[in-house]
Amino acid sequence: MKVKFQGNISELTQGITLLLEDLGVTEAEGGIVVTVEPSESNLEVGLQGNEAYIRYAAKHQFFRGLSLLIQKGQGGSNFQLSEKQQFDAIGPMFDLSRNGVLTVDAFKFLLRKMALMGMNSVMLYMEDTYEIEGEPYFGYMRGRYSQAELKEIDDYAHQFGIEAFPSIQTLAHLEEFLKWEPVKAYKDTKGALLVGDEKTERLVENMIVSITKPFRSKKIHIGMDEAEELGRGKYLDHNGHVSRFDIMTGHLERVLEITRRLGLKPMMWSDMFLKLASDNGEEYYGHETQIPEEMAKRIPKDVDMVYWDYNHVESEDYEKLIAKHRPIGNNLIFAGAVWVFNTFGVNYGLSLPATDTALQVCKKEGIREVYATMWGDDGMESNPYIALLGLQLYAEHAYTEGSPDDAVVAERVKFCTGIDADTYLQLKYLDETPGAEPNNQKQSNPCKFLLYQDVLLGLFDKQIEGLEMSAHYAWLEGEFAARRDSSLELDYLFEVPQKLCGVLKRKSEIGIELKSAYDTGDKATLKRIANEVLPEIATAVSELRIAHRKQWLTMFKVFGWEVIDIRYGGVINRLDTASMRLNDYVDGRIERIEELEQERLLYSTTNRFTNKGAGWCSYYYRMASPNVFFHVINPF
Repeated sequence: MKVKFQGNISELTQGITLLLEDLGVTEAEGGIVVTVEPSESNLEVGLQGNEAYIRYAAKHQFFRGLSLLIQKGQGGSNFQLSEKQQFDAIGPMFDLSRNGVLTVDAFKFLLRKMALMGMNSVMLYMEDTYEIEGEPYFGYMRGRYSQAELKEIDDYAHQFGIEAFPSIQTLAHLEEFLKWEPVKAYKDTKGALLVGDEKTERLVENMIVSITKPFRSKKIHIGMDEAEELGRGKYLDHNGHVSRFDIMTGHLERVLEITRRLGLKPMMWSDMFLKLASDNGEEYYGHETQIPEEMAKRIPKDVDMVYWDYNHVESEDYEKLIAKHRPIGNNLIFAGAVWVFNTFGVNYGLSLPATDTALQVCKKEGIREVYATMWGDDGMESNPYIALLGLQLYAEHAYTEGSPDDAVVAERVKFCTGIDADTYLQLKYLDETPGAEPNNQKQSNPCKFLLYQDVLLGLFDKQIEGLEMSAHYAWLEGEFAARRDSSLELDYLFEVPQKLCGVLKRKSEIGIELKSAYDTGDKATLKRIANEVLPEIATAVSELRIAHRKQWLTMFKVFGWEVIDIRYGGVINRLDTASMRLNDYVDGRIERIEELEQERLLYSTTNRFTNKGAGWCSYYYRMASPNVFFHVINPF
């Protein structure tokens, strides 16, 4: 396909060149003549014969218009369309703090996909993964971004009319910085800053000055979520008991003094105010929580509140929780999610309906700014690339008054990313297994805990007993294999899920088989497992690790991969030890296998017997062993 632009495209030229190259379209004489014109508000795109037009009101709209023109124009049919943008700002929040720090090139790739979709905002979540002058331990060995790297990302985003801005932490969630002994003066508790201290206040100002310098945007997310530890450590020793609300608002006011002086537009997570207003001081989603008038009066009004909600699928839940925020009186922003948390896949069964419901309510409630978070909790086994179907739904919502049609979303994601919607959807079956609730809306994550659990200890065996996990993963491995197409740019993303299924079809139920053979004295089966099955699993894990390493180094900085490497090494070494232990028992060198003597118990109350799914675990170290990985009470 060839195109030729006419009109004032001086601000668009660089972006056009980049996207046309990605799409395999050339700009040349004799191509479709595309007239580019300004519009008052709507995006308008049309094609008639060899003439087309794109009319746009904001820079980012043009690039969505370009993608729509090429998508629809490839078939040769004439068309006209007009779209009204439903949100002032919409885009993803990339978690760059849980080991997976996107390389600049990977970030640029995702920005080009966002441009095709028509998004206009991107939030960079960085707890300690950015440079601060005079603080060498801040982001040390964590893949932190340099000022130059952040400026390069911002410049690249600006070409497409995408506003990039930082999201940092100015109160809690700073465990990875505060763990270092040389910075203990800043520390209240394991993850919270010692507020009210002059050194801490200088640090926070240095954070804000450093992180905003590379960005054009005046927006900054100052965090402050999940600060339940606040005032309960060194602060308590110094000051005695002070209400957390008083500590919170006092610290917030000092942070806002900095943002005001720098002319910034701050936002913060809202959860702590709702928690502090709840009966137990901890409930965020409680429908009975009311923000007292006296509390609302004391909350500064020049900071936007970000209401985060990742797992509701009913409109009334969002409506009630938005209503709970209204008494605060601050501008309200919404943050939903594409569920890549604590898994190798994406929980699309929850993400898609939750997104659809939430964004419909946001439109009705007049919320003008929405974000899609993609957290990398517990080490980022997953990645934001496989969440592109979820981002496409956000994008289509941004240009649709009601709810976008599934077929439209599918057509758009295929065009923008090259991958079929149905192929993305296969990723949900890594965790939507036998025993999971419909659409996995109770958030089971068996693909992770069944990989990392020890075959002799079998911590999750009781959870999955009687479930056909092996057959499920064998089926899913075949589904991925059938859908792979090496000619597609993003086909490699499905190599890791496919190889993970190759492991889990063998490993998921092997602990149950071992326990049964041991209990019945079936030494022939134990010997076969020791000498044939466990080595096969180890080989499959090695192949998975190699594929995962290749994928990681394609998109993330190297820092953080060592954690996943260690995890795979642990699985392989424990398989080797299990083989040794089984052979020692079968050959009479030991009288019993103590691990297999132990009764298998349910891992938690989150299980199918309580209608809560196949099981959930948030932390690798709890999946791998019931014993001590680390034990820190007061490290300094």
